[in-house]
Amino acid sequence: MTMTKLFKNGNSQAVRIPAELAYERSDIDLEIERIGDELHIRPASRRLNDVLAKFAQFSPDFMAQGRDIDTQTDREAL
Repeated sequence: MTMTKLFKNGNSQAVRIPAELAYERSDIDLEIERIGDELHIRPASRRLNDVLAKFAQFSPDFMAQGRDIDTQTDREAL
């Protein structure tokens, strides 16, 4: 277990995340939640706008030929 210290940053409390536990990027939003006396920190859920921007990068003919699946298998009756 890694130890760190709590400190004041303006009117807020802050905690230094040690290098061995740091996220690779520093431009991500984080969610923080208190559960009892524990604080859980995780990357924030991605917004739909981010996903739509990724889709916009696909070429107009992306998957124009489908998925190369010729036949659909029959399922066993329930």
